Amino acid sequence: MNDLFTGTGIAHTVLLFGIVIATGLYLAKFKIKGVSIGSTWILFVGILLSHFGFRANPTALAFMKDFGLILFVFSIGLQVGPGFFHSFRQGGVKLNMLAVALVLLVVATTYIISVVSGESIPTMVGVMSGAVTNTPGLGAAQQTLSDGLIAQGVSAQSAASVSSGLASAYAVAYPLGVLGVLFLVILFKAVFRIDLEKEKAELSKGESVANTARRMHCEVRNPAVFGKTLKEVVKEMSSGEKFVVSRILHDGVISVPGPDTVFCEGDRLLIVTSNNDVDKIRIIFGEEVPMHLDDWVRMDESVVTKRLVITKSKINGRKLAELGIRTNYNVSVTRVIRAGVQLVARPGLILQMGDVLKVVGPEEDINLVAKIVGNKPGDLDHPNLIPIFFGIALGVIFGSMPIHFPGIPQPVKLGLAGGPLIIAILLGHFGPKYKITTYTTHSANMMIREIGISFFMAAVGLGAGETFVSSLLGGGFWWILYGAIITMVPVAIIMVVSRLVFKLNFYQICGLVAGGSTNPPVLAFAQGAYGTDYTSVNYATVYPLTMFMRVLVAQLLILMAL
Repeated sequence: MNDLFTGTGIAHTVLLFGIVIATGLYLAKFKIKGVSIGSTWILFVGILLSHFGFRANPTALAFMKDFGLILFVFSIGLQVGPGFFHSFRQGGVKLNMLAVALVLLVVATTYIISVVSGESIPTMVGVMSGAVTNTPGLGAAQQTLSDGLIAQGVSAQSAASVSSGLASAYAVAYPLGVLGVLFLVILFKAVFRIDLEKEKAELSKGESVANTARRMHCEVRNPAVFGKTLKEVVKEMSSGEKFVVSRILHDGVISVPGPDTVFCEGDRLLIVTSNNDVDKIRIIFGEEVPMHLDDWVRMDESVVTKRLVITKSKINGRKLAELGIRTNYNVSVTRVIRAGVQLVARPGLILQMGDVLKVVGPEEDINLVAKIVGNKPGDLDHPNLIPIFFGIALGVIFGSMPIHFPGIPQPVKLGLAGGPLIIAILLGHFGPKYKITTYTTHSANMMIREIGISFFMAAVGLGAGETFVSSLLGGGFWWILYGAIITMVPVAIIMVVSRLVFKLNFYQICGLVAGGSTNPPVLAFAQGAYGTDYTSVNYATVYPLTMFMRVLVAQLLILMAL
């Protein structure tokens, strides 16, 4: 039992992680003026226990840190994958340019401090890596420094000793690297008087209004469609309008139109289309008429509306048209609800596990369609673990692949965070297209994410606490100041420019600075404190390029000093 509490074995390490994480999460419940630093408490509990002599097994500590970070970023990637490329097109270039500007500002600040203070470049690279909470950058810098010294004739042992000094500077600067950005986010919200509900509403509107579904009621007045079937009208569409004719009122009789339904003058149509295509639909069929959905319900009680959940894996990745729902079952799919967003049920839409189909038609026919798609929500509770662990394995391989640049002796790698994140995004986006089931419930995704960030924070804290105080007493207190400047000045500049010049939303800015500073705790804080996942999309948009840039500039600064 003595070894359990004072040793460095695996059982002791597991016990230590349990105590650190549980205590940190308990402290996270307490708020000061309504604000808590959330899971960052885990970091400080770890530093405290490590300072007082509680040591974790070094091998287990390194594993928990890397594996925790992998779980965290992989869950983020799976969550944002389906909408990542759309988000990138809608503003990803702008966000990434701002993130690159943030990286360059950090490098410039680091170099200026080195020149003014006389602190060596390698030490300042350690401070910079801690200030931007970038462990892969630290690892790359240590390896570059060690290899460079050995190439100059220094012994391998001496080179390893010198390169390990970067870790002390990293550990001292890391806590303020987390707290500094958290402080700026909170201060920014107060100074700019951010109304969270207003910001959330504007962002939701901006993301969804153009492409999501809208119901409209039209009367057929265009002679060009008189006497034509629905199939013929759709075939003549060359500009790709998205619409579904849900119901038709002809001579006082309501029906669900099929491909061979003929349009006549004066027919009234209930159409579901995207907000982008409303004006085009008016031109095609005719102007809107003052009707309500209840009017259709009152006139025909034989037609019902239901929601069906896709729970059969064989449906995953298939196009809506392939199911033949309208043709074979006289049922119309009016829209598809995915992750809370209503999409127009166009024939070419690729379906995913967990999608909700809003259907209209006779109840007995709808029941037949329900059997096809599954409609057993309980089946979604079972996690699909094969794609997750296969994706993690592929991500580790991808992140470990060296990328060579002319004139740079050491290859650059995306690391154990950047690789899995990119693979997770690609899986989330392209998986259904290739019939790979990547669906996880929101609660399962959150569980993976929270476990990952908790492991990561505990490992960093337990690893940094041993030399934290000694580094401070040995002159490292200046590193705290340098780290604070490197953390806060560039981030403050980018936040203000993003808001005043580029008019970014508060949640976009949170994701930008969290991803741009490679700072998972800030992302976790923003999501927990402000109750939204919007920041995740922007975090994932800038994180891969930022991670690559952080690793690259850390190595370049070391090479400049050699």
